[in-house]
Amino acid sequence: MKEEGRAECGGEALFEDPDFPTEDTSLLCDGSTPIARLQEEVTWLRPQEICRSPALFPDNINLAHAKQGLLGDCWFLCACTFLLKNKRLLNKVLPPDQPQWGDSRYRGSFQFSFWQQGHWTEVTIDDRLPCLNSTLCFSRCHSPTAFWVALLEKAYAKLHGSYERLWAGQVSEALVDLTGGLAERWSLGDFGSEEEQRPEQDSDQVRRRRLDLNLLNPVKDQCAVSCSTQSSPEGASELGQYHALTVMEWLDVKTVSGSEVRLLRIRNPWGRCCWGGAWIGSGAGWSSVSPVSAADLQSRVAEGEFWLDETEFLSHFDDVTVGYPISDEGHLKSIYTGSLLTHSHQLAGRWMKGHSAGGSRNSSSYSSNPKFWLKVCERGEALVSLLQHRKWRNTEKYAQTLLEDSKNTKHQHYQAIALHIWKVEKKRFNLSRMLNKTPCASTHCHAYEREVVLHGELEAGYYLLIPSAYQPGAEARFLIRVFSSSSTSLSALKSPAPSLPLTTDGEWETTSFSGSWVEGRTAGGSRNFLSHRQNPSFPFTVCDESAVTSGVNVRITLRQSRPDTDLHPIGFHIYKSLEGESEQTSPRDDDPVASCVPHCYTQDVTLACCLSPGAYTIVPSTYQPDCSANFTVSLSRRIHRKVVKSQERLGRAIQEISHISVMQS
Repeated sequence: MKEEGRAECGGEALFEDPDFPTEDTSLLCDGSTPIARLQEEVTWLRPQEICRSPALFPDNINLAHAKQGLLGDCWFLCACTFLLKNKRLLNKVLPPDQPQWGDSRYRGSFQFSFWQQGHWTEVTIDDRLPCLNSTLCFSRCHSPTAFWVALLEKAYAKLHGSYERLWAGQVSEALVDLTGGLAERWSLGDFGSEEEQRPEQDSDQVRRRRLDLNLLNPVKDQCAVSCSTQSSPEGASELGQYHALTVMEWLDVKTVSGSEVRLLRIRNPWGRCCWGGAWIGSGAGWSSVSPVSAADLQSRVAEGEFWLDETEFLSHFDDVTVGYPISDEGHLKSIYTGSLLTHSHQLAGRWMKGHSAGGSRNSSSYSSNPKFWLKVCERGEALVSLLQHRKWRNTEKYAQTLLEDSKNTKHQHYQAIALHIWKVEKKRFNLSRMLNKTPCASTHCHAYEREVVLHGELEAGYYLLIPSAYQPGAEARFLIRVFSSSSTSLSALKSPAPSLPLTTDGEWETTSFSGSWVEGRTAGGSRNFLSHRQNPSFPFTVCDESAVTSGVNVRITLRQSRPDTDLHPIGFHIYKSLEGESEQTSPRDDDPVASCVPHCYTQDVTLACCLSPGAYTIVPSTYQPDCSANFTVSLSRRIHRKVVKSQERLGRAIQEISHISVMQS
């Protein structure tokens, strides 16, 4: 990694993000992808060091589209294209009027927002971008002086932990992260052999019908459409094993014989045409339409775009992802009817082993899964989704799978999930009898997807919603979302809380601290702010007996005391305390030894880590300063079994002595 000099603006040092530094840790997570070979050659430059007159957007909007670099994140770039069609969403993700280069207010930082688990999460970055030979090595705009794509990609990489974690993904996930809406995948290719399907995963094929583009006609100018291939189709030898492209438009064109042919204009994030079909260049297809129509259609093609007909489209691509339109007022619009879904609700939940992780309907513990009430006030269209939180696994086995088969990467990050809905006549009913009945709606089988969606017309009344993972005991957090055309309400059936700690791997000792962030006093915000040192801090020690040669020996949970509808983004850092150093004098300019970031809009965040023996300090914070809230910190430390046995022997000895004393008295 080559270091560049510290830049200044008007005598003031430009912002340098301490949480996403210009180091290998920001580029790589495990070094398993091809970009690992670049780490010694990458330099980090600000846009004004790359070109003379940088700007966020070019004057020509066609040059604002993304062009993929050396990072395998075509899935993310396809979703970025949708932002250029919706100014409201673009301003939500990239707030306008931020000081740019040449502005006296410019300080080298930019703010972005991404939708995460039900809330918009702010991400602040500096504008130092990874380059090779003074040229951006990852994504960029077609205009060499526009940088909104490169900066957005960096912010998304920070949200995920590194650029490498953006290698391979699903367009549907990026669309939801950039819009806060819904996206569905539709199958185009073969459903696969029976040997390739397992009960927990076959809904990936069963629940997705073949796409009929006529379905999308009412909203085709407002929705996001992307297509992808899992292997190189004929005529597209460059595409490789997985590649996602954007469907820019489709239209029915009259042929010279009087019939119609449906043509689709496709954009390749690589920025070049990689297709050899009948409608490329002077291909044979153009002879079937009038010269006027041919000239008009060919004039619409920008760099990296090409036309193909519906027959080619359906035969050469494996699936299509459709992002739901969102109105100027922020309401979801149905892709099935074009109707506005003006009512929406969401509630968070969790599958916990031994408590609420009941597994599929095949399991006897299914009834222990979390349950939700949906009240529909009058008949109307509804979309109900189950979205699970992502889990990361940085292993060589995962990395190899990621490179070989992008379809399987979701198995590394997600549980196989499903959602079932029963209509009930009244709130008081026999649960076991109800669960033996056929649900009125379901996703049928469990799928390794981040989000599964149910669509239908619901009659007025009460509905019982039960989300489940396929395996009993499989743990994950999730979000239930409901979008409807008529008035609805959503509530959770309360269950008793589990005892801490949740793990059973060895003996653990748990300590709880209470604290508060107070505006102007102890609400210092994240490490991006100098006031970070004002946050409350909680010292603790890791003894020799707690140390382990491998694995986790410390678990920390930060929980805020605020309603789900008014959460702050929270996180925390763990600092090593020097010998003889007091809590009050502990410097926070040093890098933390462990962190639970980025800050998330959630009730609680948890970090499990392995710490060597010594003294440490936990510093919890909200993302922005001056956000008041009460909170608790739960600290669980693993106790060595010898210590546990010694404590048990000591306890028995004390009981025996007490018994003897009582007898003597």
